[in-house]
Amino acid sequence: MSPLLSRFLIRTKYPHSNLILKKSVRSFHSSLHNFGAIKPFLLADIGEGITECEIIQWFVKPGQTVAEFDKICEVQSDKASVEISSRYAGNIKKVHYELNQVAKVGSALVDIETEEEEEEEARSSTTMETGSTVIDDVITPVTSGYIAFWATPAVRRLLDEYGLDIKDLSGSGKNGRVLKGDVLRIIKSGSLEKKVRKIKEHVIKTIEPDLEGAVPLNAIQKAMFKTMTKSLAIPQLGFKDEIELNATSEYKNALNAYIANNTDKYPFKKISYLPIFLKSLSLSLSFYPIMNAQIIESASVPQIKYRNEHHIGVAIDTPQGLIVPNIKNVEQKTIFEIAGEIHRLTQLAKKGAIPISDLKGGTITLSNIGSIGGTYANPIIVSNESAIVALGSARKLPRFSQDSGAMVPKQIMPISWSADHRLIDGATIAQFSNTWKSFIENPALLASKLH
Repeated sequence: MSPLLSRFLIRTKYPHSNLILKKSVRSFHSSLHNFGAIKPFLLADIGEGITECEIIQWFVKPGQTVAEFDKICEVQSDKASVEISSRYAGNIKKVHYELNQVAKVGSALVDIETEEEEEEEARSSTTMETGSTVIDDVITPVTSGYIAFWATPAVRRLLDEYGLDIKDLSGSGKNGRVLKGDVLRIIKSGSLEKKVRKIKEHVIKTIEPDLEGAVPLNAIQKAMFKTMTKSLAIPQLGFKDEIELNATSEYKNALNAYIANNTDKYPFKKISYLPIFLKSLSLSLSFYPIMNAQIIESASVPQIKYRNEHHIGVAIDTPQGLIVPNIKNVEQKTIFEIAGEIHRLTQLAKKGAIPISDLKGGTITLSNIGSIGGTYANPIIVSNESAIVALGSARKLPRFSQDSGAMVPKQIMPISWSADHRLIDGATIAQFSNTWKSFIENPALLASKLH
């Protein structure tokens, strides 16, 4: 086919196109505008073996415009609640789940209609050759009148926030499109302010249980079901004792007096016994590293994995149930730093917003069940740890003085240990508990070990 004939045929097929003849170019291509593609936004894998999440809050609805990184929804996994942000900017076309429904990892949460920025003209592989010369005809389509009013979500959001009409603006983009910079210039030149909007509160709906029927487990209950079922395969060794807190109480009061005189240094106003207990526990682990170890069963021969990091779990009661975040590297922290971490985790727990990173990697757990009430308990260890201790409610009880033999009041706290009996024997748990007890009952000894 001759170059002249090929150009004639193209002109006949596209009578309204402007043809540009180029030599020595290897392809025939056309420019097409992308007027939006609907993309499913998937629930990504958030780690820790999580395969499903419960939808507990939606921040969007069909027809709403979202920008990149806007919040889409909040989900509750079997470890924590997580806010999911959008990867795309565009319009919400469909929401796939109702509140309290369970979404599988990898499934679509919403469908988003996106408008991608114009790219370079796409090239097709149609090539016409005549002898040694290749003819390439470029087709430039006729500009449609409404293309100038086709705006990206970021542009539409600015227009909406400042009450502007796109028809009143002159665009500097290709084919007269209004770009984000055009809108920002108008806003700056006119000193415009955002429209005041009423913020609609998002209410988390919950399923009211039918006390006479069956209801599904929530995410945290599912986690407890799976974890405790697995823990039943571990032989649990129990050990109970009590700790005197009189000297510890004086030590705590002295620390709180220091905090009261230095309120600008700390995010909390006072500390409880808990930071002292945790630091004492970490010091005790340095003498008995087996208590911080883990049995590895995946190998052909079971092995013991020793861990230098003391990531101590602290059970926290939340509106959704009991969760156990852990304070990382307690062996490297001061009592005040530990108190700061407890404060941070407590505040996040109230919002149901503890991140996954704070929930994984625990090496030993302390459960302060005594803050609710009770004396002794039978705590259950989890498979990746070897020990857990439950603290009972501290009470003032009569005890005989070792010096005079007289009856004196003492602040007594009962404690209950459980340990993995495949790894830890009775003598080890007793010696370890006594070491921990000595640090708590003798703050001077505790202070001498701090560095």
